[in-house]
Amino acid sequence: MPELPEVATVCCGLNQSILNKKIINAQNFRPNLRIPFPANFSEHLKDKTVKSVRRRAKYIIITLDDDSVIIAHLGMSGKMIVHRNFQNRREKHDHAIFQFEDGIEMVFNDTRRFGLITFSDIANLNSHKLIANLGLEPLEEVFNGQSLYEILKNRSTPIKNTIMDASLVVGVGNIYACEALFRSLINPTKKSNTLTEKQCEDLAMNIKKILLEAIESGGSTLRDYVQSSGGTGYFQHNFKVYGRGGEPCNICENELIRIKQSGRSTFYCRICQK
Repeated sequence: MPELPEVATVCCGLNQSILNKKIINAQNFRPNLRIPFPANFSEHLKDKTVKSVRRRAKYIIITLDDDSVIIAHLGMSGKMIVHRNFQNRREKHDHAIFQFEDGIEMVFNDTRRFGLITFSDIANLNSHKLIANLGLEPLEEVFNGQSLYEILKNRSTPIKNTIMDASLVVGVGNIYACEALFRSLINPTKKSNTLTEKQCEDLAMNIKKILLEAIESGGSTLRDYVQSSGGTGYFQHNFKVYGRGGEPCNICENELIRIKQSGRSTFYCRICQK
C-alpha cells in the first residue's frame, strides 16, 4: 500500500503537471471503487481549474477554483498517472480520467480497486467522514517527542501498532514503522506506555527523518506503486530491516527476524532493538 512518502511524491508530481490547468473532460469507467463514484462526476469537474494539490494523511486533496475538493486515495494498488497527451487506448484497470485543456491527461488506475475518488468542499473538508478522525501529521511541528509521549503514555498496545494507528499519527505504514523503530533501537513489540521520554524523542525524530528520506527518493516501489510520471521509487534500496528477515543486521550481524503483528509482517533485530 502506498504510504505517506509515496502519496507525497504523487502530489508533488501532480503539482508540476496539473496546477492551474482547466479540466475539459472527466469520466469514470465503472460505478464504484471502494465507494461509489459521485453520481455527477463528469458534470461537476467539467471546466473546473486545479488550484492546489496537497496531501492529508494518505489522501490526495485537489482543490478546484469553485472551492470544491477532489479527495482521492490510492488504496492498495492505485496509481495516478499523468500522460503528456490524450490516450487512445485504455489500460485494463483505468477507472477514471481527467483531461486538461493543454492536452495533458491524468488517469486513475487501480488493479485491486481499494482506492477511491469522491468530492467535498473547502468549508467542510475537515469534517468529512474520511478526514475528520485523522491523527497528527508526522512531518509537522506539532508531532514531536512530547506529543508522541502523550499519545503513548496511556496505551499498552505494541509500539508498532500504535504509530501505525491513523487516528493517532497518520501516514506511518508498515515499511516506515519497521525502519523508524530499527533506527531508534526500539523493539516493535514493546508496550507503548513503557517508552521513556527520551525514546519518544528519538522515535519522533527518526519517523520524520525516514519519511523525508523516502520522499527524497521518490518513495518505495515493491509491487504496484509508481510516481505520477510512471517512474519507480528508490527508497527500497535503503531498507535496513523491512523485507530482510533471515539476513544479517547491519549493526550487530545477527539474523533479522520476521514476526506477525495484527496480520502484518514485522522485521527487526532482537539483539539491537530493546
